[in-house]
Amino acid sequence: MDSREPDPAAEPLRDAAENLFQELQEHFQALTATLNLRMEEMGNRIDDLQKNVNDLMVQAGIENPIKEQMT
Repeated sequence: MDSREPDPAAEPLRDAAENLFQELQEHFQALTATLNLRMEEMGNRIDDLQKNVNDLMVQAGIENPIKEQMT
């Protein structure tokens, strides 16, 4: 048998490995999408928190809100 020809007995194993790889890739893509969404949500929450802190500082009469201090 030529060493470059695929072994017919290895075909089920190759198919199983390809299926497993496809499943892992799908799970990884779903996890990546979930993480990106959660990071975006966290960024929005941080922005809201910063705005609320700035508003409170203005109400308290503090002259330099956080946003000005960060720039």
